[in-house]
Amino acid sequence: MRVAAVDCGTNSVRLLVADVGESDLADVERRMEIVRLGQGVDRTGRLAPEALERTFAAMRGYRELIDLHGATTTRVVATSATRDAANRQEFTDGVREIFGVEPEVVSGSEEAELSFTGATRGLVRLSPETEVPQGPLPPYLVVDIGGGSTEFVVGSEHAEAALSVDSGCVRLTERHVADGDPPSAGALGAMVADIEAALDRVEDKVPVREAHTLVGLAGSVTTVAAVALGLPAYLPERIHHARVPGEQVHEVTRRLLAMTHEERAALPVMHPGRVDVIGAGALILDRIVQRFGFAQVVVSEHDILDGIAWSIAE
Repeated sequence: MRVAAVDCGTNSVRLLVADVGESDLADVERRMEIVRLGQGVDRTGRLAPEALERTFAAMRGYRELIDLHGATTTRVVATSATRDAANRQEFTDGVREIFGVEPEVVSGSEEAELSFTGATRGLVRLSPETEVPQGPLPPYLVVDIGGGSTEFVVGSEHAEAALSVDSGCVRLTERHVADGDPPSAGALGAMVADIEAALDRVEDKVPVREAHTLVGLAGSVTTVAAVALGLPAYLPERIHHARVPGEQVHEVTRRLLAMTHEERAALPVMHPGRVDVIGAGALILDRIVQRFGFAQVVVSEHDILDGIAWSIAE
């Protein structure tokens, strides 16, 4: 079954066209464009007209690819920025016109379930000799660091507990780093306080300390991994399922937060649309690793997009 999954987040809009079988998913086309749909939403409560137009322009290109590859079913999922926007009907109408389907503005818990499925399906494989599971041990804590929110999900085969908190790389950057780059000590302190307050809520609602393995998703995490690995370019095949020690996460975060915009932009693995928000995203990951005592993070290039594709087939 050939399906198309579209994920519209606060910072990026992404497409996956895939062939889904009973137990496997094969990429046909995977695309990502940074459109910053959530520009100013934390301050104004509305989607900006220019942000909507950037998003719709990217989606029109995706519609052409979906038609080119002959996907039979399309599902469009929107997350944090659209949940928060008073004028989200404008977004809904535009998406319906482009794709011919109603976009689903999913709750934080639905987003978490989709992210968990996408990240963990295929994470553990059976040894062909012994049929004993190999790979990172469950239960997993899956953390999806987005632009407007971060999702926390704990589970083994399925999501068992989840929470979405309004602490994402775009939201924190707009709140605390608007007046300085690199951020001042005061701005860093304010970001840490925001993150720790969010983690207080997470720890109260989700059994994070029962998890054996931390699985990190989305662009902030994969970019931190790419920097830690010293890659000459952004190479998804090297990043997927890489294991980054907690000490390296901390060191990369420290470096990124000390760099200027120009220095971050010069990193060979850095997407231009992530330059201004990567410091905040890395800091969220670093505080999670430190607070909950994980020795490493397992990085996944598979995430909510893959979860959406599986959900269509199922």
